Amino acid sequence: METVIASDVLARFGHAVSDPTRARIMLALREAPAYPSDLAEVLSVSRQGVSNHLACLRGCGLVVAVPEGRRTRYELADARLGHALSDLLGVVLAVDPLCAPVDVCEKVG
Repeated sequence: METVIASDVLARFGHAVSDPTRARIMLALREAPAYPSDLAEVLSVSRQGVSNHLACLRGCGLVVAVPEGRRTRYELADARLGHALSDLLGVVLAVDPLCAPVDVCEKVG
């Protein structure tokens, strides 16, 4: 286990929510802990797909796996992530329709 600095936390968070399915998983876990099979059903994603995304989110340190007998429940690693997601959902963005976010990232990076 390692502790990361603030900029790494933001980078990991950004990577995690850059994928729509991972973002939806994070939003679902913001509401309550869940099992992979339940997430797959609610999000209409294959169980394998959910498992792969959960592995990514675990690797980023954003979710934790909690063994419960033969099943594993997932939850946000820190309750503050749920608050951060709620705050972000309240942000209003002024988006230039002629500027694709991918193009901006490619020019900067």
